[in-house]
Amino acid sequence: MSPSLRRGLLTGIALLFVNLLLPCVHGAAAAAATGKTKISSVFVFGDSIVDPGNNNNRLTEAKADFPPYGQDFPGGKATGRFSNGRVPGDMLASGLGIKELLPPYIGVDLQLNDLLTGVVFASGGSGYDPLTSIPATATSSTGQLELFLDYKERLKALVGEEETARVISEGVYFTVMGANDLANNYFTIPLRRHQYDLPSYVKFLVSSAVNFTMKLNEMGAKRIGFIGIPPIGCCPSQRELGSRECEPMRNQAAQLFNSEIMKEIHRLNAQQSIPGSKFAYLDIYYNLLDLIQRPGFYGFKEVAEGCCGSTVLNAAIFIKYHPACPNVNDYIFWDSFHPTEKAYKIVVDKLFQQDMQDLM
Repeated sequence: MSPSLRRGLLTGIALLFVNLLLPCVHGAAAAAATGKTKISSVFVFGDSIVDPGNNNNRLTEAKADFPPYGQDFPGGKATGRFSNGRVPGDMLASGLGIKELLPPYIGVDLQLNDLLTGVVFASGGSGYDPLTSIPATATSSTGQLELFLDYKERLKALVGEEETARVISEGVYFTVMGANDLANNYFTIPLRRHQYDLPSYVKFLVSSAVNFTMKLNEMGAKRIGFIGIPPIGCCPSQRELGSRECEPMRNQAAQLFNSEIMKEIHRLNAQQSIPGSKFAYLDIYYNLLDLIQRPGFYGFKEVAEGCCGSTVLNAAIFIKYHPACPNVNDYIFWDSFHPTEKAYKIVVDKLFQQDMQDLM
């Protein structure tokens, strides 16, 4: 069989499969709809908060495809998610009625249904600042946009241009970055501190974030949810050694970034350079801070320590095969940087209650 005939046959089979599959996909979208809004798919860009395994085959310290990660994931499998179970991307896709788990784009055998309903491009260690991803050898924010382009071409080859356009235009997009820019770059590596004072660096980050969002918008993403920076000064690894108090400077930097990006999102919505676009700020800062300040209300007992440890060396590859605490549901933080599945679930549920309608 000639290569061209083989390609034609494969494309025909793929299109036949799509026609059989579309009623199921549209059914999920209908379940996720608010009013007349259709949601075809969910796409996530970002860092380790939402990376479900894109870093697994990278030469990097920022990976989590080994125990104790994933101990409470379905099947007890360490998939590369930086938590004991599911992470926010999974919960966002589930809450929107699309699917229960949102897979990584890299390194797994994705089925057509996975591609039609959304994937994650996030990479642990990444950020808006191109310098941030270098020490972690993560996929930069620009690299994640390139992966999205690759995804679009891959889907187009399988289902054609019209169906690809529908999936892209009816998708909901989330971007979750910025924490590494502050915690692992500005406050850790001297270079940016020599170039910028903190307000100037935050201004640079906001500009980079807006640029990323506009490029994503130009590539077809019309509904973009912008998840702000969490209270990074409250992460166990960012607190002063032995302190039960959050580190104030890091939290102030996160708050400044979040307040500035909110202004930019209002501006983008007012401008509407691409008709039909919607941008929304989703507050993770105060929602996570509320857990930390009122742990008993949410059923937590430990706010300052991580279940797997509390220093910078108690996360990612540094805790490979280390034992975790026996009572994970008492902890807000799983390792020294990332929350537990229980904490993530509470925060994401709050996002649906408060801000998600702005994207519908």
